[in-house]
Amino acid sequence: MTTIAELKKRFMEDPEFRADYAKADAEYAVIEALIRARTKAKLTQSELAQRIGTTQSAIARLEGGRVSPSLATLRRHAEATGARLQIDLVSR
Repeated sequence: MTTIAELKKRFMEDPEFRADYAKADAEYAVIEALIRARTKAKLTQSELAQRIGTTQSAIARLEGGRVSPSLATLRRHAEATGARLQIDLVSR
């Protein structure tokens, strides 16, 4: 039986898959950071939504990866959770 790690290793040999994987990995890192900031601030999705001026369902969509946040949304999220927004571009 093939393990997930073995499958990933095999798929990572494909340059197109590697590029798609890197893109998805970066998107999930943003989502993870948003959730971590909210939980560190001890806020529910509803409480965060109220601070930002949106709805709980909008926060759920954001944290579920169903929407891409704008820079303004990221700034409001950071302010509402007591975090500092930092964006970094690194060479490949």
